[in-house]
Amino acid sequence: MALRLIVSIKAQPGKGDEYLAEALSHVASVRAEPGCEQYDYFRNAEDPDSFVLVERWTDEPLWQTHMDLMRARPPRQGAPLTEGRPTLERYDV
Repeated sequence: MALRLIVSIKAQPGKGDEYLAEALSHVASVRAEPGCEQYDYFRNAEDPDSFVLVERWTDEPLWQTHMDLMRARPPRQGAPLTEGRPTLERYDV
């Protein structure tokens, strides 16, 4: 069964442009991963520091493989660009 994810992300105040640039630098490689059917960022029209990431994966195991790859990436250097952890909503499709 396909998996849809809605991830809400809040950038530090005034850091929306920097966050989005960094996030978009990974989009092409994620979209090329097995099982990825959608991986799109959307910026809130009223709050330039708020984003939603919409993901669709063919199944849970391939999404878990993606998450393992994300955790294995070297940590970002410098001050955090986001406030807290993203909020993740999962939906079966």
